Formats: sequence, structure tokens, C-alpha cells
Amino acid sequence: MSDSPLPCVDDLLAAAARIAPHASVTPVLQSHVLDGLAGAALAFKAEHLQRGGAFKFRGACNAVWSLDPDQAARGVVTHSSGNHGAALALAARTRGIACNVVVPEGAVAAKLANIVRHGATIWRCAPSIQAREAMCAQVQAQTGAALVHPYADPRVIAGQGTAALELLHSHGPLDVLVVPVGGGGLAAGTRLALQALAPQARLVLAEPEGAADTARSLAAGEHRIDFTPDTVCDGLRTTLGAPNFTLLLGKAEVVTVPDAATVAAMRLLWQVLKQVVEPSSAIALAAILSDPARFAGQRVGVVLSGGNVDLDALPWARA
Repeated sequence: MSDSPLPCVDDLLAAAARIAPHASVTPVLQSHVLDGLAGAALAFKAEHLQRGGAFKFRGACNAVWSLDPDQAARGVVTHSSGNHGAALALAARTRGIACNVVVPEGAVAAKLANIVRHGATIWRCAPSIQAREAMCAQVQAQTGAALVHPYADPRVIAGQGTAALELLHSHGPLDVLVVPVGGGGLAAGTRLALQALAPQARLVLAEPEGAADTARSLAAGEHRIDFTPDTVCDGLRTTLGAPNFTLLLGKAEVVTVPDAATVAAMRLLWQVLKQVVEPSSAIALAAILSDPARFAGQRVGVVLSGGNVDLDALPWARA
């Protein structure tokens, strides 16, 4: 999708209308305890309660229902380590079309089970971006399926931004909005939502120290994707998409977070907010707690991006 035009605010608004019959309007959660720890007023957009267990359903649904009937009849294909693949499979099921998901070896078992449960055909590949893309091209050639890239597709980016759109509509003014960043679809879509409804609000991206390509790229002013990810946040091990880099450059701050802080925040969200979220989601709270001066006294939105946890490998239960 690299040659596709960048999505704009109108695309975001169109996505909100398109997915409304299918996506859940997720709640906004608050906690006096977490507010006290952060020194800020936190509003958590509970996207782990979205269909499929993650915000990813929004973008996948928008992409699937954007297809013309002839293209839809040939199905869709993507590559994914978990949440996007499950979301696309579920979105395809809402339209009654085929879905193919290229899955790298080593994917989290709980997320792989979600993909299978929603009826997708699984294609295995080596654990590299190059292997994923090569297998996607092979599946496209065999099936004629439409590629729905997990984070660089403009339809996906627009759909992901509807989470922030809902938060801003339902919760009122914010000073800051914090989201996790991996491939950048949620981050770029959120930037469009802020542009539409809260241009004065700051966008802060939470990124693992062991996969900090977004921080390096935005600091350098050029797209830098040559890195080997090393983080417990399996959903954030992808490289920042080119269109997302363009949309975010000069429009976002990045806080890099060590895995230990992310795991501590994940446990805190389970204990205090009573919500099952995954590390790639908890990193947003970890970013706030690791740099409290950046958020002190402000109204802070936080997107809890997903809750598809491998319960057999909880990070604080490891020997």
C-alpha cells in the first residue's frame, strides 16, 4: 500500500460511519488510584474490550467493507503476529468472504488461536518482515486476494483512528493522548483524530526500548527501520510504516519504555483497574508512570490497545 494516498480526516470520518454497524463502542475507564500514582487525570479507552480483543478490528473492518463486490469475492490476505490477523479474519466473516493470514513462526499461541477461531486460512513463514511479505505475495498470486497491510494501509489507518475519535467525543477535552506504537497505524490514525477534534492536544507514543525505531526515525527526521526487536511487547515488534512516519513526523512525542516498567504497569492494570491487558497495551500506562513530569496535572487519554494475553506465559510468573 506504499503508493496509496495518505488518509485524511475525511477518511477517518467515513471509516467511523462504515464500521458503526460492526464495531463495538468501547467504554472509557477511570481509577482514582491510578490518577494518584500518575499525578494526572487518566481516561482509559478500553479497546481490549473491542471485538476480537483489540483495536485492530476497527481498521480491518474498514478495509473489508471498503472493498468493491468483485474484489471482496476473492477474499483478503495479510501478515500478522496475532491481533491484526484475528481482526481481519473476524471482519471478513462479517462480510462472508475468505481470509488468509500469513503467520510468522513463534507467534503467541493465544493470538494464533484467535485467528483460527475466526475462520482464516493460516500460512506459515519465517519470523522476518521479508518472509511475511514474500508469502503474502505468493498467496495473492494464488488466490487473487486483496492485501490488507496490518499498519500501512490507508483504510486500516483511518479505521484505527476511530478509537480516539470515540474517546474525544465521549470524554471531552484532553491535554494529551497516549497510544502504543509499533507499525504506527493506531498512532497515525490517532493523529488524524486529534487534528479533527483536539488540535491543541499532544500526541505521545509509547514504544519499547528494545524496538525503538519510531523514536529514532522521528528524532532523525528520516525513516529508519534497520533494527532487530527485543521486547516482551510482541505486538510492537514491527517496523514503523512509511505512511505513518509521514503522518507522525513533527506531530508526536515518543517515550521509550523498558520492558520491566511495562510488565509492572500490566500487573497494575490487572490489580487496580481489574482489566486483562497485554504488554503491548500496558506500555501506554508505563510511559506515563516512567515520565510523570511530562503529564503532571493534565487530562490524559490512554488507549488500552488489546487484551489477547497468553495466560500460560504471564511475564511476572516466569522463573
